[in-house]
Amino acid sequence: MLPVFSRPDPDMNWKALDFEQITARELYLILRARSAVFVVEQSCVHLDPDGRDETSVHVFAAEDISRSMPVIAYARLHEGGTGAAEVVVDKILTSPQRRCDGTAHALIERVIAAAGERWPGRSIRLLAPVSLRGFYEAFGFRKNDGPFDERGIRTISLVRKSRLNLGLARTAGCIDTVETF
Repeated sequence: MLPVFSRPDPDMNWKALDFEQITARELYLILRARSAVFVVEQSCVHLDPDGRDETSVHVFAAEDISRSMPVIAYARLHEGGTGAAEVVVDKILTSPQRRCDGTAHALIERVIAAAGERWPGRSIRLLAPVSLRGFYEAFGFRKNDGPFDERGIRTISLVRKSRLNLGLARTAGCIDTVETF
């Protein structure tokens, strides 16, 4: 029997926005959440605002935006390299308070939907820790490269080919960290 996880709070405010649509407060809170996970929690010193934010779609969920850390899930989508027929998803995170409650699952569902709406017919590519391979495979992603070392983490590249009418698989269990570089 597969373990069961609770569904995320239905009152979460999910958004998929272009850079120009994000308010200054939302941008600040997104960058704060990314720094909290990628720089502080994972002890990886790097420049997080890397020049791709302005041409990306930002998918995120926030609870009470007046709180200091309301962004509970986030992912960034952008076109692959020049002429690439794929969408790249990176900066994927869930806040420590929302891990193991289905929030990561809801985030990936929304990422796939946003990619399909913005870039129909394109494959989706991401990098993920080896330990999360099963999580992403439940959404139709398949390993296409790796493992290799990325900032001290054993990482693989995964691709989800474009498919019409794909029913999203449900995944079970606890995701401790959902992070892509």
